[in-house]
Amino acid sequence: MTGTPLLRRAASALAVLSALLLGTTTAAGATAPAPAPAAVGAPAAPTVLTGPELAASWTAPLSTRGRWIVDAAGNRFKLKAGNWAGAQGTWTGSGDINDPASHHQGISAHNMPLGLDRAPMAAILADFHHLGLNSIRLPFSNALVHDTAPVPDTAVAANPQLKGKTPLQVLDAVIAALTADGFAVILNNHTTTARFCCGLDGNERWNSSQSTQQWLDDWVFMANRYKADKRVVGADLRNEVRRDTWDDPNWGWYDDHDAYAAFEEAGNRILKAAPDLLIVMEGINWYGIPLAGLPHGRPQLTPVANLSHTLIESGKLVYSAHFYAYTGPANTGAGSGPGSTNDPRYQDFTPQQLAQVVDSEALFVTRAGQHFTAPVWISEFGAGGLGSDNAKEKAWLHNFTDILVANDTDFAIWPLVGWTDAAGVPMDNWALLSYGATGARRGIEDGGDWRADDWHRLVGTAGRTGQVPQVNHWNMLDLDHADYNVSAVMSAKADWSPGNRKGNCPDTERLTGLARSSGRSLCTDAAEPAKAGGAWTTVTDERFVTGGDWASGYNKLQCPANSFAVGYSIRNNAMSALLCAPAATTLPVTNRLLWFDKGDNRPATGGSNASDWAPGRYKGQCNDTEYIAGVAYTWKWNHGGVPDALLCRPLS
Repeated sequence: MTGTPLLRRAASALAVLSALLLGTTTAAGATAPAPAPAAVGAPAAPTVLTGPELAASWTAPLSTRGRWIVDAAGNRFKLKAGNWAGAQGTWTGSGDINDPASHHQGISAHNMPLGLDRAPMAAILADFHHLGLNSIRLPFSNALVHDTAPVPDTAVAANPQLKGKTPLQVLDAVIAALTADGFAVILNNHTTTARFCCGLDGNERWNSSQSTQQWLDDWVFMANRYKADKRVVGADLRNEVRRDTWDDPNWGWYDDHDAYAAFEEAGNRILKAAPDLLIVMEGINWYGIPLAGLPHGRPQLTPVANLSHTLIESGKLVYSAHFYAYTGPANTGAGSGPGSTNDPRYQDFTPQQLAQVVDSEALFVTRAGQHFTAPVWISEFGAGGLGSDNAKEKAWLHNFTDILVANDTDFAIWPLVGWTDAAGVPMDNWALLSYGATGARRGIEDGGDWRADDWHRLVGTAGRTGQVPQVNHWNMLDLDHADYNVSAVMSAKADWSPGNRKGNCPDTERLTGLARSSGRSLCTDAAEPAKAGGAWTTVTDERFVTGGDWASGYNKLQCPANSFAVGYSIRNNAMSALLCAPAATTLPVTNRLLWFDKGDNRPATGGSNASDWAPGRYKGQCNDTEYIAGVAYTWKWNHGGVPDALLCRPLS
């Protein structure tokens, strides 16, 4: 979270680096600009549902269809969410951890969702309903998973049933209460340690202060712990990945700083343990050193256009992004001193500019016909409310709300719960709900909070509802550096092409395109034929080439009759093997040879043609109504054994 900057004023390089780690925005992408949102009408009061009414309004689990999240019945389920913070840790990293003054906004959460010392859980949930929420983003730390000490009795004074429980057991009780009351819950791995984000705090990456293996193990543990509760609908893999003292995170280098590869592995391990969960992935929150003349910024989701994820379960991927007024595409949010720059902040943009930037950094992912088309969840945004006189922040929230409403975007505001002081004044005026020592509530619905109208527009404006049709998927595989096995069938078997880099499509998809001189390829489920039982075939020679020489003078790998390509392997980008799955019905054998040795050869319609799944490389791609039956390649003319042609055959 990046609510209020926590910058230390020091003249050292470490202080400069710590300053760059705050914030939650991106660097502009190269997509077409989004139109400025149309004016939004008068705010409507939120629709308030009781727990039974909310529970009856949707059926778990959730999945995706194109840019939309849907419930088990195929009806659109818009995440109207808030962040119930606290379990990720609130200690700022200096001072006595037992002193509330050493915690963010003077509020010690004791590694639990905030407010349990001040209001009964049922009252807090009733207030969530009153806000018009249907889902909760629930941040937690890895430290919480391993904390075996009971929480202090005073920390659960308003909920005595929680006395003697560990923070994880308290989280169990909170999740059970939320889901019983109809809310969808998305778990968010926010921090490693129990320190409040952000800075040089040991929380910069998933493997800061812990190993990647420990992070993966903790996620599988959490997935298994809650998989029986179907209203626990998602795993938000990591919050705001950013630079540490010396190193930037990256997207696709396949080293121990690679967010792309780490998220891919975590998502697939979680889905193997709990196949019903949505997998939520943020982009990169910050890279570089914020000094004039040095590269720096927030890529967020812009790398997805070049390198997107493919999970073992199609229809489970959601991307997310964070936006706050005081940060910017290349602005840390620092007000002055180390880490501050003259780069514009989001609050400095006109409404039209803001719409363009939000689109280029995040919402471009939602457009149809791309290998990365997916829902985008703005899982953090917010502003200071009661008592704030920041005119720029007020204008920004209004303009940003317009964008969310105009694009019918899923959202989660930061944060939901805080405290009031003895005078009834919110200690964290970003919170939508604040509770006094006796449980008295001061909230956005109680009058005097300038954010109320924007909140009402956000939760009250009608968006898409009802059935969302099934969609075709096009998903890329990336063998540039390593194996890319997203077939549950093949990942459970021995290595089918030892010594080579190999990729398998998800079990519901087939191979439909290959790139030259690159490890990239494309999978699809468009017109997908049913697979028969029996072993899949690894083809390494021409023994299955029948019906004539369809690529004279070229080496050929061809699937056996009535089977189609679902994977391939390469060595130094040269073809090594083709993986073929048997079809449940007889497949036609009419040949169409598709050459792509001198340029792209992709279908004019369909086929994920709104995106480039192998930028800078020649690509061959069969039509959506065809299957790959074979691949031709040669070592002549310095072609180096890379694929030159596809044998495409009709599916019917």
